[in-house]
Order: sequence, then C-alpha cells, then structure tokens
Amino acid sequence: MIGSGIKKYIIIGILVFSEVVSLNAQKILIPMDQSQTDHLKAYGIAYWTLKQQVMVEWLLNYRGGSFMMDAYPGIIKELRLRGVSFEETSAAKALQIYSTIDQNNMDIAILEKAAKIAVYSPPGKQPWDDAVTLTLTYAEIPYDIIWDEEVLTDKLRDYDWLHLHHEDFTGQYGKFYASYRNQDWYQQEETISRSMATKLGFAKVSEEKKAVARTIKKYVGNGGFLFAMCSAADALDIALAAEDVDIVANVYDGDPADPNANLKLDFSKTFCFENFKLYTDPLLYEYSDIDVPPSFQPVSPGAEADYFTLFEFSAKYDPVPTMLTQDHVGTIKGFMGQTTGFRRDLIKKSIVIMGEVENREQVKYIHGNFGNGTFTFLGGHDPEDYQHFVGDPPTRLELHKNSPGYRLILNNVLFPSAKKKERKT
Repeated sequence: MIGSGIKKYIIIGILVFSEVVSLNAQKILIPMDQSQTDHLKAYGIAYWTLKQQVMVEWLLNYRGGSFMMDAYPGIIKELRLRGVSFEETSAAKALQIYSTIDQNNMDIAILEKAAKIAVYSPPGKQPWDDAVTLTLTYAEIPYDIIWDEEVLTDKLRDYDWLHLHHEDFTGQYGKFYASYRNQDWYQQEETISRSMATKLGFAKVSEEKKAVARTIKKYVGNGGFLFAMCSAADALDIALAAEDVDIVANVYDGDPADPNANLKLDFSKTFCFENFKLYTDPLLYEYSDIDVPPSFQPVSPGAEADYFTLFEFSAKYDPVPTMLTQDHVGTIKGFMGQTTGFRRDLIKKSIVIMGEVENREQVKYIHGNFGNGTFTFLGGHDPEDYQHFVGDPPTRLELHKNSPGYRLILNNVLFPSAKKKERKT
C-alpha cells in the first residue's frame, strides 16, 4: 500500500512537472519594430535558422513583422554574436501573441526552407554595385553569382529566387554610351558581352540578351521567384516586348534601329508594363518612358523631401503583399537610379502596387504573378545612397542596419520560404 501510494504521487508529480515544462517552454521573439538593434542581420538570423532545419514563424504586421521560433541555445548564441535584439518568450506569452494576431490585421506565415538564391551579375561587377548583394553579404545570407551562360544552359532550375539589378537586357550596355564610351570599364563590358554572345552562338549582344530575358520569363512561369531593381525591371520587359524588333542604334551593333520599333512592340509578352514608348537615341540616358526620374518631374523634390509610402494590406486575405511590405515604418526615403520609379499609367491593371510617391505618377514598388511564379520590382538603385553615380564608394550597411528600404529587399529573400499558417475552424 505504501509503495503504491508513493508510486501514485510520483506519477502525479511527473504529470505536474510535464505541465510546468509545457507552460514554460521557451520561444525566441525577434522584434522588428523600432526596438530592433539590427533589422538587416535579423533577416540573416531567420535564414540561418531555416538552414538549421528549424521552422520560423513570420508574424505579419506584429511589431514590424517580427520572427518567432523555438528557443535553441545555438540560435540564442548566433543572435548574440550578430548583435540582433531578441526576447525569450514563454509559452503563455506566445499564446498572448497568437491571440493578438488573431484579433487584428495580422497573420502568421510559416517559413520552412531556406531558398537557394542566385544573383544575375556580369563578370567584374563589385558587390557594392548592387544593393541586393550588398545586403545579402551584410546579413550573412549565401548566394551564387550567375550570368548569361548559366541562364542559357538551364542552371536557373537549381534556384528558388533570382535577383536582377540595373542590368541591361536590351543590348545597349546600360545606355552609358554618351558619358562613358571612352572609359576602360565601359569598353571592357562591351568586349565581355560580345565574347559571351559569340560563345553562345548569337550574332548580336541584343539578340543574346533577348534570349536571356525569355529564359528568365520561362523560369518565373515554372514557379521561380524573381526580384528586380533599378533598370533591370524595365529593361527586361522592353527586351520581351521587342523580341522580333531591332531597337538598338548602330553604335551598339553596327546597324540602325528599326524606325518603326515603337509600333511593333508586343506588350502581351511583358511581365507588367504596357503601351510604353522607347527612346532609341543612344545619347539619351533613358530606355523608355516607363521611368519617372526626378529630372522629368515638374519639380524635383530633392533628397530631403523625397519619400514613398507603402500600402497596408489585409494580412489574413492578402498575405503575399503583406509579407513584401513588412517594415517598421510606413514611409520610406526615396532613392534614385537609372530607373527611379515606374509610370502608373504604363503598369498593367493586374499588377499589385505596393509603394508609391503620393500625389505623383511615380510608383516605386510592384508585384505580380506569372504562370506558377511571381515577380517583384523595386525602383531605384540603393536605398541609402540617394543619387548613386558610377565609381561612388560602397554604402556601409553597418551605418544603416535599420534601413527601411533595405528591409524591402530582404522581405523578398524570405518570401519564397513562406506559406500561410493554416487556421483551425
């Protein structure tokens, strides 16, 4: 009897202890509001956690789009090493967070697997020439560099996410002819591009670049995630629309552009722009009227007054644009580029506008679907360098570790890993 009584109390004790352990099971909350010491490296932690095969909860619209995961010592150590703010959260507190999310314009996206990342970049390009490679490096998120040969030999199938940055898919070498044609770097770029086109069996760089553009489009249609910044966005669509039209001047390929090129564009082949007009003059540093540079506006706002506003979406019904606009502020400093922003009336009606310059025609941030994949375009070159010029020194992200503009880029990096949390009914 005594033995059975002791056994009974031991069993009760085990059950009580188990309940206490359950109630006090720890979570890690990485806040992404103004309290975060390093927003950019926080994304790197989320990516690193996925690489350890640990699920991450992305708390959409909760404290700036915070992350939460089970509390493993290795994650805590990594957070401390990288200088990222975090809070150890009990199971009871986690339940309160879930309740808050359930009752507000918030939701949870489950991040399950780290996306394999490719950055399209020509040989010799420095990491600081591209805002995405700059922030991937700072956030300690691994990526591979690919270029035309990898694209045209079917290597894109190895990647979940592809980034394009201020690259020219029209064969006009970035339209830098007027200012830089006598510079060594420009002439080297011409030589490399022509050699690659010849190697891949094309008579012209413009035709080879069009083939690259079509292959990228096919990649998206097959389920790939595409992110493009600056002139890569409009140059890609221009190349797609001009598949059967010569749009480049003789200084680029030895023969003149088709004088009726603008009448022959096929906008049904583009991702998101339509009814645009090309600028075929090689001395004009613009591809088309898609771009809305400050110089084309009636009054240039200047760096101190240039901002764009993010739209707020329903987290429970529009989780994708909600994910892509997670930030700790709703208004973001503007930044220029070869393509600074997109003209509103040239964007297809099916495209989701996620960020705009209020009371102006300039749209800054857009998203759309094509086939089984998606594409997201962000205007401008560098979120923390208002007017970036060739040869400018690299942006030091340790001085901008809470950059709202760079956060938009990193939202896109995590987006392919996400699925909406299923709700119990």
